[in-house]
Amino acid sequence: MTQKKFHLKAEDIRELAPGRGGCIATDKIVVDGFPVGFMQRDPPRNDLDSGWGFMSGYESEEYMNDASNHGIYDVNTIANYDPSIIPFLDSPVGSAFGREKPGDEFKPIEYLPPME
Repeated sequence: MTQKKFHLKAEDIRELAPGRGGCIATDKIVVDGFPVGFMQRDPPRNDLDSGWGFMSGYESEEYMNDASNHGIYDVNTIANYDPSIIPFLDSPVGSAFGREKPGDEFKPIEYLPPME
């Protein structure tokens, strides 16, 4: 297995949204450097899980079906990749936000989280 080459270096990560737990994010964000285009909050699976998932919006179904294309990260790490997510991080389970293109404002999206 090849090691991922992250877009940001560990020493560049600052405390922007600390203490929020883990999340899932795709390599389009953390490796390729795309901004977040879609974010949804599912019910947390454990005490360390925030429930958040972050995607760029450029992931195909095939891409998403390959587990090597995403990983678990601290929410603070993803906030460093795209600080525009920070105002939404306290949104309740079942929340989802998206934007058409980078630089657009996030807008609420109707989203039905999976059953626990």
